[in-house]
Amino acid sequence: MKEPVPTVFVVDDDAAVRDSVRFLLRSVGLPTQAFPSATEFLESYRTSQPGCLVLDVRMPAMSGLELQQELNLRGATIPVVFITGHGDIPMAVEAMQHGAFDFLQKPFRDQDLIDRIQKALAKDSKTRTALGEHERIRERLKALTPREREVMELMIRGKPNKIMAADLGVSQRTVEIHRARVMEKSGAGSLAQLVRMVMDLGPEGPDG
Repeated sequence: MKEPVPTVFVVDDDAAVRDSVRFLLRSVGLPTQAFPSATEFLESYRTSQPGCLVLDVRMPAMSGLELQQELNLRGATIPVVFITGHGDIPMAVEAMQHGAFDFLQKPFRDQDLIDRIQKALAKDSKTRTALGEHERIRERLKALTPREREVMELMIRGKPNKIMAADLGVSQRTVEIHRARVMEKSGAGSLAQLVRMVMDLGPEGPDG
């Protein structure tokens, strides 16, 4: 299936701002979609869609901050670049504390907006690559049998085969077979890499 194209989403209730930003971004070859309200954006946005969000802080009904919080609740990792008026700096600071990527104060230079968007798109790509690898690791470790998981837990604790065999009540040869299967199924090239994989999944492990 074809991967979705990274898109810059612009959410601003000011039609003149939406149109000028959309024209600017299209002039540099960036696919863009614009929305007059946060609710309209939420109705169409899917968290699987790569890109970044250029978002006005002050909007009627749902503010930019409220939209950001809703995206956080949905697990959306899309980087948010806030556009703020002069009096909105405290709100922009709050937005940054909630994970916003950056903010620009009006009026801003076209190139400043383009530069921030390019950085946000690069961040989104990097994040999605990491999340994709995270899920691939989880799926590989999920394929382990309950006994293989037990062996893996002992492996990452540095237990030698002889101790593992005694702990599990099996022969050393059986432990060796399980170890080989753990390494094969996980795709780890070394014990250190296996330890890194398990650490990256966090305390919830493969089932999280």
